[in-house]
Amino acid sequence: MAHKEQRLDPVADRRGSKRFAIEQDMLYKVLDHRATTPESGAGKTLDISSGGVLFETQQRLRPGKRVEVAVNWPALLDGGCPLKFVAVGRIVRSEENRAAMKVEQHEFRTRRTKEMPADEIEKLSSPAYPVDPSWILSRVF
Repeated sequence: MAHKEQRLDPVADRRGSKRFAIEQDMLYKVLDHRATTPESGAGKTLDISSGGVLFETQQRLRPGKRVEVAVNWPALLDGGCPLKFVAVGRIVRSEENRAAMKVEQHEFRTRRTKEMPADEIEKLSSPAYPVDPSWILSRVF
């Protein structure tokens, strides 16, 4: 009987993985190939686990929808390269301004910084390194 009471206790956390209170800026996009303009927005993560992400939204996201999130990761690669956590999954629950997604796949990517060091710009724009100037601008901005 004690086992049954514990299962029914709403305070008992049944999640299989530990959640971490990581609050970081993020972008999200609903992956709907039928939509002419995909739903997207910006927000903040509230917590992250190996199995899911709870985040703020700009509009209510319907459960079952497939989404991609890109989170500015708080740690740096090799102490200097910013990272972003990119995950794809499904919305499992939502409220007016927050949603929880179950992660189906994820990866870490390097993130471009806003400013590229001047010596790097100079190197890329030198005659010894011929490249389309629009590519240089895309790396800077």
